[in-house]
This record gives sequence, C-alpha cells and structure tokens, in this order.
Amino acid sequence: MRRWRLPRLLALALLPVLLTGALPIAAPEMQDPRFFHAVILIVRQGKEGAFGLVINRPVEERPIAEILQQMGQTDADAQGQIRIYAGGPVEPSVGFVLHSAEYHRAQTMAIDGRLAMTRSPDILHDISHGAGPAKTILAFGYAGWGPGQLEAELAEHDWFTAPEEPKLVFDDDRATLWTEALARRTREL
Repeated sequence: MRRWRLPRLLALALLPVLLTGALPIAAPEMQDPRFFHAVILIVRQGKEGAFGLVINRPVEERPIAEILQQMGQTDADAQGQIRIYAGGPVEPSVGFVLHSAEYHRAQTMAIDGRLAMTRSPDILHDISHGAGPAKTILAFGYAGWGPGQLEAELAEHDWFTAPEEPKLVFDDDRATLWTEALARRTREL
C-alpha cells in the first residue's frame, strides 16, 4: 500500500505553522543515542528554528529544597520531591519546567492553551508550597534545531508526529511512552 506524501517543498512550507505543541516521535530506525526512542514536546517553532523538551527520559527524583539550594535559592520551608528529566542534549545545566496551563507567572510562556513552560525558580518555590501547577516535568537541557532542520528531518521520516495530549505528556508511563505515542502518530509526510 502506498503512503500519501506531500511534495517536500509543500511539506516544508506547511510545517512551521503546525509544530508548536506537537510531539515529534523518533522513528524506530533512529540510531542517534541522544534521540533513540525519544518523544519531544515542541515548545516553540518558527523561522529561527525549533525548541523542544524530551518528555520520556526521567533521570532521578530529588528534594525540591536541594534543587533550589543548588540554584542558589534559599527556601527553608520547601517541601516535596520532584522528578528530573533529561530534556535534551543542548545546555544540560539549564532547567525548564513544562507544566499544565492553569499556572501562570510573568515568566511563563504559553505553548498551546493546555501547556506552558516556566524557567524561573519561582515555580519550584510554588510547587514546594502547594501553589504550583497540577502537572509538571522538570527538564534539564533541551532539543534544538536550526531553521528548517526539523522540517527536513520530518520530511525524511526521521520523526513522526502526534498531537499533544496532556495524558501523553504527563501521565502515561515513561517506559512505554514512545510506543504509546508512536501508535497515535497522525501524519507521515
């Protein structure tokens, strides 16, 4: 059975509008160890390139107070633990909190109406005091693509895409997320 494909130039012209909030899923043939079986949420995509966070690479769980302390923040009353993710190979010491959209601060960047991202340590203070977002992923590092690079990789079938769903982003078992997301892919270009 033949797969329907858009002409490559048309596909490249359409993708910039469609990717923010999408979930690129590494193709089964992807051998790059940085992205093998990766599921990424695209936070921003435009003429300058694309920026996303890998959402299926949990690393460890640590006390929020300890993370704040390592960031030079003090909060003697900080409570709770948070799971840390490897968000991608670029700038692995830089942290981002991907979260549900009901939480908003001045530094919060809306993604698609259901998800947002905040880089300020204030969100960790809020989480530790029960005033943060309902759903979170704390990721260090990110995945980045230059202008047209992600679009070209999608056109070459290095990645498939699925629509963002909060259940996939936050709730599904991280060990099976790649398989679950791959089963929900919506288009092949």
